[in-house]
Amino acid sequence: MNEEEKNSKTAAESAKDESELARELGQTISQNSKHLIHCLTVIGQVEGHYVLAEQNKTTKYEHIIPALVAIEQDRSVEGLLIILNTVGGDVEAGLAIAELIAGMKTPTVSLVVGGGHSIGVPLAVSAKHSFIVPTASMTIHPVRMNGTVLGVPQTLSYFDKMQDRIVSFVTQNSRISEEDFRRLMMNTQELVLDVGSVVEGERAVQLGLIDEVGGLSDAMEALYDMIEKTEKRYA
Repeated sequence: MNEEEKNSKTAAESAKDESELARELGQTISQNSKHLIHCLTVIGQVEGHYVLAEQNKTTKYEHIIPALVAIEQDRSVEGLLIILNTVGGDVEAGLAIAELIAGMKTPTVSLVVGGGHSIGVPLAVSAKHSFIVPTASMTIHPVRMNGTVLGVPQTLSYFDKMQDRIVSFVTQNSRISEEDFRRLMMNTQELVLDVGSVVEGERAVQLGLIDEVGGLSDAMEALYDMIEKTEKRYA
């Protein structure tokens, strides 16, 4: 096989890999662009230790975690764009993903479209810079659990500790104060069937939860700017 045939085969395999990546995991890598950007989508419900029903649209944490590791160590990937449209899901799985994103040296920007509810809030603020479109919303509420729960003090203590972890992460990775975040979380006046608050684009920025209101082009420009101001990770 000559060099031209090898290159052609490599390009075809690369295109196939990217097609499968987009179809199976909702991830894309832009090759012909100003900077090499990896796009990661978190949609539907974040699936953790338990497999959800087939009719649910899910983002599986066992797919996202290795993808983040690969992005962080790939010297050709210059930035990560995270698109969020999630109803929430497994708290520990979502918080684990958020912690990994927050700990990356790769420039990261998040964009909330549609919704970034529940555990989607820590995921949105985990990026180094966050955006929300004007019509998107974010639901902030206390930790809750479906199914059988033991009515013992230890259960309440576990919920309190998990809630404290979320509050701590959000306040450390955004400009919202702990007092404001807890007030939104425990609001009894807004949701009919739950405790909590729904905040939309402009208000999320005013509260300091999200950095800016903007769309895809704004998020891309911010990511490009961040890349150009960041020293290369590898010599």
